[in-house]
Amino acid sequence: MKAVTIKQLKDELTHKSASELKELCLHLSRFKKENKELLTYLMFESHNEEAYIQSIKDEMDVQFSEINTKSFFYIRKSARKILTSTKKFIRYSKKKETEAELLLYFCRKLKDFRPSIKRSQRLQNVFNSQIKLIKKAIEKLHEDLQYDFQLELDDLLGND
Repeated sequence: MKAVTIKQLKDELTHKSASELKELCLHLSRFKKENKELLTYLMFESHNEEAYIQSIKDEMDVQFSEINTKSFFYIRKSARKILTSTKKFIRYSKKKETEAELLLYFCRKLKDFRPSIKRSQRLQNVFNSQIKLIKKAIEKLHEDLQYDFQLELDDLLGND
């Protein structure tokens, strides 16, 4: 089955009643975990972005504390898993401030992690690529926010 375009979906949804839209949303939420998570964000968490960000940070803290530190292979694998889930939550929000804040937090946790990521070139590459994404996100923010996030980024990069 070939998926239709977003425009076609949009046009078709305009012809649906409220109860039909409700059924479609419920059906989507049963189909895939990510759909359910997105609906949860949109309905319950999007009105309080700070609490949403804090809940993701708390989840990251738990995930970082559970990393198996026996080898850099496990550390790298766990760090990638944490980053993947963090980026999924960033996609739900679609706000550049949220992206910058969560990626900065991830990089801070990664940099402060022991054993040091400096002993693994691959982990260092993950860190560096996220720094590039943070810089891109910061460029798209309002000037005041740019300044605040740039200070935080400079602090992160300056503490060696």
